[in-house]
Formats: sequence, C-alpha cells, structure tokens
Amino acid sequence: MSEAGGTVVIGVGNILFKDEGVGIYAARYLEENFAFSPEIEIVDGGTLGFKLMTYYQCYDKVVIIDTVSVKDDPGTVYNLPSEALMGLGSYRQTAHEVEVVEMLEICSMLDKIADVNVIGIVPEDIESVDIALSGRLQERFKGLIDETLKELQKCGIEAEPKRGASLEEIIEAYNSPTMSKRRGACG
Repeated sequence: MSEAGGTVVIGVGNILFKDEGVGIYAARYLEENFAFSPEIEIVDGGTLGFKLMTYYQCYDKVVIIDTVSVKDDPGTVYNLPSEALMGLGSYRQTAHEVEVVEMLEICSMLDKIADVNVIGIVPEDIESVDIALSGRLQERFKGLIDETLKELQKCGIEAEPKRGASLEEIIEAYNSPTMSKRRGACG
C-alpha cells in the first residue's frame, strides 16, 4: 500500500444481498481489467464502517463505488461529491450507505480529509439473499465503470484496458471463494 496521499478506489457493499454487492464487484472488475497510471489502490471495502475514516484521512482522493438508494430508475448512475452526499438524506437506506455518510460527517471536522466522490448506482433488489446482480444492474454495470473511470481521469489517472475477467466471472468467483489476504488502510 502507498504512503499517505494518492488515490484509492473502495468498493463497498454486501455481496449477500444481490445488488448491494455492486460496489465490490465493480472494484474487482477495475482491478482485473485495467492498469492505472499513476498507480492507485483498489480496495474491497465490504462494509468497512468506521475504518473508512482512515482512508478519508490517508489519501488525497477517495472514490467509493456503492449503491445509492434514491427514488430513481434502477441502474441510474450518480457521481456525488462528498458535500452533495452529506445533504442527500434519502440516500441512507442500507447500513453501509449510512456508514459512508457518517464517516464523511465526522471527518469533515478534522484538519485533513480527502476529496471524496461516491460513484453510485440505484439498486433494483437489495433484499434478496443471492450473490448476483439483478438484470437491470447487469445491463447498466458498464455505465458505473465508465463513470468511475471518468472521475479517475479528472484526477490525471489514465486507465489502460487489459485482458481480465468478465462481470459474470467475477460474480462466480464470489460464489466460489478462496482465501486471500485483505488489504488495510495506510499500510
């Protein structure tokens, strides 16, 4: 892991509740399918909660990929800067959505906080217990990835496509997990 500064992309969510896992799948998809210059950290954030605070303080730029539970068509993609996110009360529908905003609110009172954006997609189904994505989110997944790449490009980060894994292969890998080391913030 890099020292303080730089950029981190954090996929958050819970893969057990269908569309709620989209951030996790997107982070893995980026890691598998792109080489970034300059290098960035890509983290499977799961439901990090208070540990998000460390990322907000250690990096210059934090991009969180998640669901956004707002009243809009499933599959609609949003790019929300932290200021807009904190004012979006209706966004806080799931436990990890609440934690993302609560940590932003706490960190906004500190001396140093990263420039934070949430790239979110409106879920169709976050209640079914299934390691999968709904049809609508599968159809719109590329839009979520494209918006994330655009945000990174605004920071001067170029993405070079590489041969990796399809969305279907990534979801299948979560259905048949193997043990791997999880990364932590700031070293």
